[in-house]
Amino acid sequence: MSIIFALLAAMSNALATVMQRIGVEASGGANSVNSDSSKSSFKFTNLLKSSVWLAGLGLMTASFLLQAIALAFGNLTTVQPVMVMELLFIVIILWFWFDHQIDKHDILSVFGVIVGLGLFLGFSFGQRGNLHPDLDDWMAVIGGGLGVILVSLLFSTKGSRSFKAASFGVAGGTAFAVTAAFIKQVAEQWPHGIVYILSNWQGYGVAVAGMAGLILSQHALDAGPVAASQSALLISNPLASIVMGVYLFGNHLDRSGPRLGVEIFALAVMFVSLFFLSHSPLIDSHGMTSDRLLQDEDFL
Repeated sequence: MSIIFALLAAMSNALATVMQRIGVEASGGANSVNSDSSKSSFKFTNLLKSSVWLAGLGLMTASFLLQAIALAFGNLTTVQPVMVMELLFIVIILWFWFDHQIDKHDILSVFGVIVGLGLFLGFSFGQRGNLHPDLDDWMAVIGGGLGVILVSLLFSTKGSRSFKAASFGVAGGTAFAVTAAFIKQVAEQWPHGIVYILSNWQGYGVAVAGMAGLILSQHALDAGPVAASQSALLISNPLASIVMGVYLFGNHLDRSGPRLGVEIFALAVMFVSLFFLSHSPLIDSHGMTSDRLLQDEDFL
C-alpha cells in the first residue's frame, strides 16, 4: 500500500515540477534559457502571479499529502527511494504531452532506475522501526540537515551554472528529506487527533522544512540546467532519508550476508541511471524550454 501511494506522490510531483518549470521561465527566470544572460530577472514573488506555477504548487501539496499517507503505511527507507520515480514520470509527461522523442539511451536509463529500485526494495526488506525519537535525536537530524544545506548554499555561489544548480538541488533534497521525517512523525501522531498534532512541534516543522525545500528547489530550477538540479535533488533526498529513517525511527535494512552488497549495487545502478536520465535531451534545460512549454503558461 505504501509503495502505491509513494508512486502516486511521485507522479503528482513530476507534473508539479514541469508546471513549476514553465512558471519559472514565464516569470523571467531560468538562466539556462538564455546562456548569454549574466543575471536572472527571476524573483520568487513573481511566481505568485503565474497561474501555471500555482497549479504546480497545488500538485506539490497533493504530493505531500500522498507522501504522508505512504509514510503512514510504510517507512522512510522504502517510501523515499520510490519517490525517485518522479523523473521517470517527467520523461513520460514530456514524451506524451509535449511530443518529445525518447531514444534508446533514455529507455536504458529508465530500465536501470526500475531495476535498481526493484532490487533495493526486494533485498533490503526495509522494516518499520520501533524507535521513538526524542528531542536530542531531532536536534541532531535538524543540525545535520542545516549543516548540509548551508554548505551546499556556500558552494552555490561558485562554479558553473550546472554546479550551482546541483548545489541548490542537494540543499533542496536535504530539506525535503527532513520534511519527510517530520511527515512520518506527524503520520504516527494522526490516530491521536488533530489537537494532539497541533500541540506538538513536528507538525510545524513540516511547514517550515517544506517551505525551505520549495524555495530551494525553485532556486535550483533557476540557477542552471534541470539536469543538474534534478539529479542532485533526486539522489541526495533518498540517501538522506535512509540515514534519517535508520537513525530516528530504527528502520531496519537487512545487511546480512551478500544482501548488503546487492543493496549497494542496486542503489548505485539506480543513481547512475538517474544521472544519465536527468541529462537526457528530454530533461535538460533546452528540452524543457520549447515554445509549446511556454505557451502552456496560458492553458489555465
